[in-house]
Amino acid sequence: MESKVLTKEGLSKAQEELDYLKNTKKHEVADRIKLAKEFGDLSENAEYQDAKEEQAFVEGRILELEYLIKTCVLAEKNPQAGIVSVGCEVTVDKNGQEQRFFIVGSTEADPVNSKISLESPIGDALLGKAVGDAVEIKLPAGEVTYKILDIK
Repeated sequence: MESKVLTKEGLSKAQEELDYLKNTKKHEVADRIKLAKEFGDLSENAEYQDAKEEQAFVEGRILELEYLIKTCVLAEKNPQAGIVSVGCEVTVDKNGQEQRFFIVGSTEADPVNSKISLESPIGDALLGKAVGDAVEIKLPAGEVTYKILDIK
C-alpha cells in the first residue's frame, strides 16, 4: 500500500482522532457492551449487537489511523516562493471570480471547505505552477481555465 501525503494540520488531526478513539471512545463502547450484556439473551439483544458493531468500527479505525500515521509522508510547503505544492493556499481567477483552494493530501480532502486533494483534477493541474500561470482543466462539466493569482 502506498504512503499517503498529509499536511502538518492533517497529521495533527489524525493523531488527535487516534488519541480520542484509544483513550475515550474505546472505553465508552466497552461500557456499552458491559451494560448491554446485563439485558439478557445476547442473540436477541439489539443494544449488544449495536455496541459490538461500534466496537469493530472503532478498532478498525484505530488500526487505519495507526497505519496512516506510521506510513504517511509529511508535506512541506515548497521553499520556492510562488510555486504550488501540497500545503499551499492558492487563489485563482475563474471567469472573473476569485476562488481559494488549499492543496492537501487525499485523506484530508474536504471540497466544501475548499480543501482539494493533490490527486483531484484541479489539485493535480495546479501543482508545480506559478503565480500568473493559467491552467486548463477538463472537468465533467466541461473545460475550465484557472489563472493563479496568489500562492501562500
